[in-house]
Amino acid sequence: MDEPYYIAIEGVIGAGKTTLAELLAERLKSNLLLEKPEENPFLIDFYRDRRRFAFQTQLFFLLSRFRQQEEFPQPDFFHKRVVADYLFAKDRIFASINLDDREFQLYEKVVALMEPRIPLPSLVVYLQSSTRRLMHNIRIRNRAYEKQISEDYLNELNEAYNRFFWKYDAAPLLVVNADNVDFANDKQHLADLINAIDQPIQGTQYYNPTV
Repeated sequence: MDEPYYIAIEGVIGAGKTTLAELLAERLKSNLLLEKPEENPFLIDFYRDRRRFAFQTQLFFLLSRFRQQEEFPQPDFFHKRVVADYLFAKDRIFASINLDDREFQLYEKVVALMEPRIPLPSLVVYLQSSTRRLMHNIRIRNRAYEKQISEDYLNELNEAYNRFFWKYDAAPLLVVNADNVDFANDKQHLADLINAIDQPIQGTQYYNPTV
């Protein structure tokens, strides 16, 4: 089929990945694959003390995402596509900035066993946001486990994401300027993005919606 079958939405915490994934799944009549960060029992402790709880938090996320990917939904008569609110490969971004050298070496060995069994997306949509916008979104949604997130950590993460996707070439990539969109409340923004998604994309393309 010409349109992408498996679409992975990515972006830093607060970029709006889950909201967009839910909207796309509904509009495109797709299966929806969501990660569930609130199920990680180490997450609140991690934001209070990154160094102490980094490895436990990272390992829980890695195993949870791997289990989801192994149970990857297959197309059926009613759902021809899959939309996910994460890219499995992004797990390495968090590992690279939160784990020490010995932990990261062990992490890499575990991931090397998993990655051959992970389906690659047909398209990755990266919601690129400023740290200021991310902090604003996090405050607005007011999730208990995110209240300890610092602006310094978010900025470090944002820079790491941009470096990662600057070099990303495992699947077609659509980079969206998310500071200028409101997919939840502006139907035209969503319609324009769907139109961009269904155009042939090779390599990396950039999408800056009309404000």
